[in-house]
Amino acid sequence: MPDRTFLDWPFFDEPHRRLATDLRSWCEKELADHHEGADLDAETKRLVKTLGQAGWLRYTVPKAYGGAYDALDVRSLCLCRETLSYHSGLADFAFAMQGLGTGSISLFGSEAVKKHYLPPVAAGERIAAFALTEPDSGSDVAAMATRATADGKHFRIDGAKTFISNGGIADHYVVFARTGGEGAKGLGAFVVDADTPGLKIAERISVIAPHPLARLEFDGLTVSADKMLGKPGDGFRVAMATLDIFRSTVGAAALGMARRALDEGVSRARSRRSFGQPIAEFQSIQQMLADMAVGVDTSALLVYRSAWTRDKVADRVSREAAMAKMHATETAQKVIDAAVQIFGGMGVVSGNIAERLYREIRALRIYEGTTEIQKLVIARQILDAERRKNA
Repeated sequence: MPDRTFLDWPFFDEPHRRLATDLRSWCEKELADHHEGADLDAETKRLVKTLGQAGWLRYTVPKAYGGAYDALDVRSLCLCRETLSYHSGLADFAFAMQGLGTGSISLFGSEAVKKHYLPPVAAGERIAAFALTEPDSGSDVAAMATRATADGKHFRIDGAKTFISNGGIADHYVVFARTGGEGAKGLGAFVVDADTPGLKIAERISVIAPHPLARLEFDGLTVSADKMLGKPGDGFRVAMATLDIFRSTVGAAALGMARRALDEGVSRARSRRSFGQPIAEFQSIQQMLADMAVGVDTSALLVYRSAWTRDKVADRVSREAAMAKMHATETAQKVIDAAVQIFGGMGVVSGNIAERLYREIRALRIYEGTTEIQKLVIARQILDAERRKNA
């Protein structure tokens, strides 16, 4: 039984507590028997449709376009991801990408673009994707090589993206490309429909925890200028503002996986016997469980501090989000590894819950900014604050 006492913390309002309770009940019913299937694309599409029909995708868009709140509520996004990831990594992925793939539209899209793309995403009728990473510029977004060349009322996009979640099944992609100049100030962001001529799914990518991923190629793709998010040169700002919201939710997903690993570890320690007694009676196991519990709670504090700050205090929470993402993902890796150790040999048997969590957690330490990048973000924020104080 997962710990729910954190819901009493002052970060949350009553609607958040109801959301967490209701979604947990839904997951226990709808995801109890969910396992990885052979047809990954079909299963992801089914999950998106199911989440939309149940109303959970309303939290990924603003109220004016079928959402739950006037603006994106990061605490709700985090609660959804924590709860879903506790039960199913793929269900969490399906939910998260609906948010990430439209977050830039919610923040920077024109009214016409928002009305066209957001309602079907909230209903689970349209699948979204976020195309930022490139083969030679993962963490270094400012080094992006994909180009968008102005041509009257259109832009021509040429280049490639890789490790794009929902690649191959998405109905639209938010694509970042260089509109002029070098560095971060020369980027733009566009909404590109998946059936646009010039967009090619060059390769499907298989990873240890199956998710739909692909490498995309753009060859003379033409997109209308009114599909641009913001202005030419705003692309870096669009990307960072979107990641500022969703980095906290990556920490929340890691937290859900860590919480599941702790619960499974406790259950296994109480039921597994060795040398005539449950292994939970051994001090070494008790110390492992204590470390796991402390890691879960510290991650929760950082994740929901970041989400509360974004919702209630500041539009930009780069420092808080980076701390939450870094600590929660790194800690979850340790907590899950400890659970595998408690399970013993069963912990590495394919299909065991500990083995599944072990595979699912690893990518979270990389995507939406590696742990190493988060440390740079945190350090720069600290140094910038000190400079401003002394200016």
